[in-house]
Amino acid sequence: MSDETSNDATAGRRLDLRGLKCPLPALHTRKALRGVAPGTLLVVECTDPMAAIDIPNLVRETGDVLEAQERRDESLLFSIRKA
Repeated sequence: MSDETSNDATAGRRLDLRGLKCPLPALHTRKALRGVAPGTLLVVECTDPMAAIDIPNLVRETGDVLEAQERRDESLLFSIRKA
């Protein structure tokens, strides 16, 4: 697992959660959302198929915004804007 952070908080942060199984992608995403400033874009990449359910549910719970969700090959990508 790795993450890359830009100097500009609104530019975003990438969270690589490939290979982790449920519930770890949702837990790591929740922790990352707690640690970023409002307006920050968090891009989460997962391979666990359950993330397609868990991450949108998490975003609804936290009140953040799921701007995009897509599948690329074996990965699921989520673009989440911190409220």
